Amino acid sequence: MAANAQVSAGQSPTPFTGSMNAPDTFRPALRGLSAVRLSVLTDETTSPERQRAANEEAARSLGIDLGDREAVDLGVSASKTTPFERPELGAWLTQRADEFDALCFWRFDRAIRSMADMSGLVDWARTHRKMIVFSEGPGGRLVLDFRNGVDLITQLIIQVFAFAAEFEAQSIRERVTGAQAAMRLMPLRWRGSRPPYGYMPAELEGGGWTLTPDTETVEGCGPAPVTVIEQIVKELHGGKSVSAIAENLNNEGVPSPRDYWALKKGRTTGGKTGGAKGESAQRDQFRWTPAVITRLLRNPNLLGWKMHKGAPVRDDKGAPVLLTNDPVLTREEFDAVGALLDARSIDNRERKDTDALLLRVIHCDSCGSRMYLNKQAGKTPTYKCTAHGRGVRCDAPANVRGDWADEYAEREFLRSIGGLRVTSRRVIPGYDPQPEIEATSAELEAHMKARELFNNPVSEGIWNKQAAALNARLTELLGRSATPERVIVEDTGRTYADTWAEADTAKRRAMLTDAGAHLSVKRGTRGGWRRLDESRVSFELREGFYADAEGVLNGLTAELAHP
Repeated sequence: MAANAQVSAGQSPTPFTGSMNAPDTFRPALRGLSAVRLSVLTDETTSPERQRAANEEAARSLGIDLGDREAVDLGVSASKTTPFERPELGAWLTQRADEFDALCFWRFDRAIRSMADMSGLVDWARTHRKMIVFSEGPGGRLVLDFRNGVDLITQLIIQVFAFAAEFEAQSIRERVTGAQAAMRLMPLRWRGSRPPYGYMPAELEGGGWTLTPDTETVEGCGPAPVTVIEQIVKELHGGKSVSAIAENLNNEGVPSPRDYWALKKGRTTGGKTGGAKGESAQRDQFRWTPAVITRLLRNPNLLGWKMHKGAPVRDDKGAPVLLTNDPVLTREEFDAVGALLDARSIDNRERKDTDALLLRVIHCDSCGSRMYLNKQAGKTPTYKCTAHGRGVRCDAPANVRGDWADEYAEREFLRSIGGLRVTSRRVIPGYDPQPEIEATSAELEAHMKARELFNNPVSEGIWNKQAAALNARLTELLGRSATPERVIVEDTGRTYADTWAEADTAKRRAMLTDAGAHLSVKRGTRGGWRRLDESRVSFELREGFYADAEGVLNGLTAELAHP
């Protein structure tokens, strides 16, 4: 199409042919809105300043007054959002359409990337009788005037331009997808965008980017991610629940992973999040939740592995492709955290009453099942055997007043070990290849099931190569030896009685369960009992706990003998 081709864009009170390069003498006193959009904030070739200058030049040439009317949407993709979904432009189109007459874009691709989006924008312009100006383009400036309808030729040209924009967007997607697929297989190469929490981009010698642990504390962004991960792991090993850790991070004002990246890039925190079905909600900030922490700690990114669609990216030998030379966690540390999360998830499902001191401690002597605290208005809370409600037969179900059982267990616990010094257990993780063996086996099994989908030599070759790589990785893993973890018991210098006196119910319950406390209750006899019949109950601690305590006592004895 020639640069000065004429395009009819409908009739107006002042005749206008809608040419690609409209004359300088144009209809005056039109109110204009300058629309600026950028997908990648670092793209200098399509910078907001360049777009703004082009729109201002076109507006002056066409007699359009832009005033201070401007819609700026930075970091917004036209392929993923329609003009009506963009934060600033969408508000102008849907809520302030009566405040302007002409809508100015730098080029066609700043407005839309699909024929459907162009159709929607044209319908809007026709309904609201607006003019759309594309300041620059392959054929020069394009002015579309919808204030008095539009003819068939103009509609055809609009669709041709929309098709070209959609075709270009598809080509860009294919090039980006192909480049990203190739880069995924390159060890230590990071393709860009937001890195996994715990890492930060770093330049490679010779060009490109990799990831390194993010240990940098940036003003206004909270503590460094690696420091936060270390705190989470430490508290998890210290016995804190994931829920308690999340609450603590929120109380301390530590930004969540999503907000941390926004702050680091100088953007506002929060954004859209899921609400009711089919709806979304806007939040000022995102909070730490048990799900966020669990996903973070279970993500193999912490091992330095590249992940794609939830699965490790593997090389031709089946080994995971690394995104860094310096992972946040070792394999041993990662597996130890996973084991803790597995154990906690089981405990959380079994918890029935978090207010009960003796939860997981008190048991029915007849059937051996746990007893749970039953609360009823106007009655004293009572621990009861609930075997019948779970479909388990119990010949003599027991129940006992809650305060009597709590007082008895506290007395016996402190009588047994109250004078002992509290020990801390430091676990030095071992290494077990079994988790990765199981994950790789599952990946190979899924790959084998897809064999029948490949029915040509090229696809079969690709399938065989992946199968051989996974098999090679399994062979390597099966040849590795497991190393057991080591537990170091250290004296804290405090007695159990001291710690008990300062602890709340949750911490006391943890002390009982850590010590292997077990309280059995027999069925009582009828009568107006005013205190606990201690012939019905028995309290004991596990043998392993006494072994730990004996080790501390032996150490203290040696210190006294050789001061």
